[in-house]
Amino acid sequence: NPHWRDLDAADAPDGDADLDGVDFTAFTVPACHVCGGILKPDVVFFGETVPREIVSTARDHVDQADAMLVVGTSLMVYSGFRFVRAAAERGIPIAAVNLGRTRADDLLSLKVEAPCDEALAFLLEG
Repeated sequence: NPHWRDLDAADAPDGDADLDGVDFTAFTVPACHVCGGILKPDVVFFGETVPREIVSTARDHVDQADAMLVVGTSLMVYSGFRFVRAAAERGIPIAAVNLGRTRADDLLSLKVEAPCDEALAFLLEG
């Protein structure tokens, strides 16, 4: 992809991009208080496969959408970027709220560079 040469975001071990001036070294994964195992939210981490039925459902939603709002992701991993690309192929407007560059910056109709909580609260207020 020729546009990737223009991106200067450093790849992180999880495949996402590091943000300048943000220190994640103190982040700890919580443990279950019952068994001591790792607590994992219902998300797909880097390197995991997105379940086929979820991909199909998401694609159906993109196919029916009038617009797309992307919140809090660099889209450096293809599993999320593919849906933005599908929306762009359909020609629907795509907006993103994210701090830093995204893989889809050239596909966006609007980009808000702000913390997600602040930007979404502003939108809800009116």
